[in-house]
Amino acid sequence: MPRRRPGALRAARPSSAPRWDLPPARIHGLSTRTSLSIARVEGLPADYYLYSGATDRALRRYRQFLQPAGRRPRYPQDAECSCRGCSFDDVRHARDVLAEVLTRLPPRPRAELARAVGDLDATYLRRTLPDPFAAQRQWQGDLWWRRRLAGGREDPLPDPSEPTSRRRRR
Repeated sequence: MPRRRPGALRAARPSSAPRWDLPPARIHGLSTRTSLSIARVEGLPADYYLYSGATDRALRRYRQFLQPAGRRPRYPQDAECSCRGCSFDDVRHARDVLAEVLTRLPPRPRAELARAVGDLDATYLRRTLPDPFAAQRQWQGDLWWRRRLAGGREDPLPDPSEPTSRRRRR
C-alpha cells in the first residue's frame, strides 16, 4: 500500500471553523502571549465582573489612580453604582478583578501579570493609609487592599499658588 503524502493528509483533515473575530487587543505593558491568555480567561462565562476587556480596564484604572506623582496619600472612593462599568470607579474593585484573573491564568502569564500588578501594589501600599477598623466595615476585610482608608478625595487638591482662571489681569 503506497504511503500518502503529508499534503494529502492535511487536506483530508477537517479544518477548524474560520475565525471571523478580530484578535484581542494587546494590553499595555504585557506581552502578546499574556494578552491572549487573559482574553481566553475573560471569554469564560464564570464571573459577572470578568468580561472581555475587564483586565485592561482594571489595569488602566489602577495605574490612573496611582498616576499623580507625589507623596500625598490617596483615598479610594466607593463606586456610585454596582454595575459592570461603574464599579471600576472604585480602584479596589479594579484590584479585585486583577486578583480574580491572576487565580485563573496559566503559570507563565500569571507570573508576568503578577509582576506588573506587584509594582502597582507597592505604590498603592505606599500612597494609601491603613484603616484600623476595616474588618468591621468591609465585606471583604481579609484582602489587604480593602484594609486601606477610603472615602476622601481621590484627585489631588489644586495648588493654591496657581491661579484658578487663565484670564489676563490688567
